[in-house]
Amino acid sequence: MAFGIKLEVWGDYASFNRPEMKVERVSYDVMTPSAARGVLEAIYWKPEMRWVVDAIRVLAPIRFTHVRRNEISDKISADTVGTVMKRGRGRLGIAVEDHRQQRAAMILRDVRYGIEAHVEILDPTESDGSMLDHPEAKHLEAFKRRAARGQCFHHPYLGCREFPACFRLLGDDENFAECPEELRGERDLGYMLWDVDFVEDGKGNVVESNRGRRLMPMPRFFSARMKDGRIEIPPLAKTRG
Repeated sequence: MAFGIKLEVWGDYASFNRPEMKVERVSYDVMTPSAARGVLEAIYWKPEMRWVVDAIRVLAPIRFTHVRRNEISDKISADTVGTVMKRGRGRLGIAVEDHRQQRAAMILRDVRYGIEAHVEILDPTESDGSMLDHPEAKHLEAFKRRAARGQCFHHPYLGCREFPACFRLLGDDENFAECPEELRGERDLGYMLWDVDFVEDGKGNVVESNRGRRLMPMPRFFSARMKDGRIEIPPLAKTRG
């Protein structure tokens, strides 16, 4: 795997929420590719690059537990934020006491994962059109230095910020731990969220601006199959909207 890394992450709890569950929070059985990317970006990220997750390894038995959490039933609208920014004054707060509600959640406990990923450059050419001299390797080395020292831009988490993640960088000649016995064999995990892609929108709805383009978020899904604890992550072209 060119310009790749192997990172081990673990924590007491994790919740990779299924988007089809509207009221109660129910986690996927394993870490999603978007959550793995979030862990990597928390350690190192630059706007000219992106992380591509190649595989996720499940290094601990899959165990669920039930909890009840306090959540807020409302959110600050984008229109309100825009109005306050234009006027230079206004209120952008929510009274937690007035909007607090309890929701049940089925989350994972005692999790441990292995992330295999590599770096891709978004614009591989300079302004004169000449190819850069392996810029992926420069970002990779910067990531390795930070991960080896335990440095991060913000502390990585496992699906929700309430569930912090510990991490450890594996050396080039080091392998992940053996797959738990109960996860050996092949298992169909069903359709899983791959990530959110941003596509051009022809309806005039602006959600995110990227070099002047009008983009809308489009969730992408893939059929997840785990073989001996390893889930191969397909490229964007093989996912479904």
